[in-house]
Amino acid sequence: MTENPIQESPRWGGTTKLVIALTFVVIVGALLVRFQNIIIPLFMAFILSYLLHPVASLMSRLTRLSWRASVGIIFLLIVILLLGLLTLGGVGLVNQIQVLVDFVQTNLDELPTILNDVFAWASRFGVDISQFDLSSISDQLLSTGQKLLGEMGSFLSTIAGSAANFLGWTLFVLLVSFFVLAESGGLREGIIKIDLPGYAHDLKRLGQELGLIWNAFLRGQIIIFFITVIVYFIVLSVLGVQYAIGLSLAAGFARFLPYVGPAINWTALALVTFFQPFKLFDMEPLYYTLLVFVLALVIDQFFDNILSPRIMADALRVHPAAVLVAAIISASLLGVVGVVIAAPMLATLQLIGQYTLRKMFDLDPWPPHEKRRTAPKRSKILAQLRVWWKSLRRKMTEKPTDEDSK
Repeated sequence: MTENPIQESPRWGGTTKLVIALTFVVIVGALLVRFQNIIIPLFMAFILSYLLHPVASLMSRLTRLSWRASVGIIFLLIVILLLGLLTLGGVGLVNQIQVLVDFVQTNLDELPTILNDVFAWASRFGVDISQFDLSSISDQLLSTGQKLLGEMGSFLSTIAGSAANFLGWTLFVLLVSFFVLAESGGLREGIIKIDLPGYAHDLKRLGQELGLIWNAFLRGQIIIFFITVIVYFIVLSVLGVQYAIGLSLAAGFARFLPYVGPAINWTALALVTFFQPFKLFDMEPLYYTLLVFVLALVIDQFFDNILSPRIMADALRVHPAAVLVAAIISASLLGVVGVVIAAPMLATLQLIGQYTLRKMFDLDPWPPHEKRRTAPKRSKILAQLRVWWKSLRRKMTEKPTDEDSK
């Protein structure tokens, strides 16, 4: 009896590969168009899984629990924290909106008096205001304010609907991220697996570069965002600025948008502080506004020139002007999320584009003279705390000797 010879699988020709590749591209494009609303939540779920991997690994080592148990505890804490923040933040937001409505209504009633005071203050500095029609300006502002109050009800209902939609998508992101992280087996490479024959080195190098980009941005920018919100909230609360919560959050989000973000933040602070009734130490409106404006300028300069370079290092390598243009384009495509991730997305496209271009011209995609990206330096304080914690754990696990017991 003769054995049947093993038949090799036939190789695909160039035409077959081209047809298969084009078919695959068409199918992927159709799926992206059909399910475009799910792309961003899925993208955020993978990012969340990537960021939480070190936390789950640390908890698994410290508590000696299984990987899935550690991941489950982390996500349970996230859900509890999220529900608490939504409850407290919702109450604070409703109160801030109610104060805003009362503020607009009060200033509408006193608008003619405010305009007279402003024009009187301007005339003391030699500004000619005779060409302005005070009554016409007052009528236009009153009409605008009344329309604003009339649309406030629909605005509140829109906020309520958006909050419910946001909560639903947040739970979806957490659920997908939980399953992705739990099934990764404790390996960060297990979150996304790509294996192409002959491209192991290139994929590894791309993964390292992309890891530096996204780690530096996400972790660094999240740290900067929370520090900005905390610092602004403390400063604005001490100065007695109204809507401190909303203005602090706006200042935090302004860090994601170069040039324009801080300018919008400063403008909002100037408008609120100039027209609010309370002024610190009964200062003049202009001086009080200048005080808040100068402090905000100092805070932003500290973040731009001292804190951000230390946290972000040179992992992104993108020009702020290019980030601004990318944020405008991303906002039209992805909304607020596009503004937030504009910088790392631009750095990612720049990295992939440079790799593709050099491969097209048969050049080395990783030239030896090219300076590699560097990760932010670890804090000395955190390193000392890590050493202290390891020594404490070592002392707790060591068994006491007979001499120590005596």
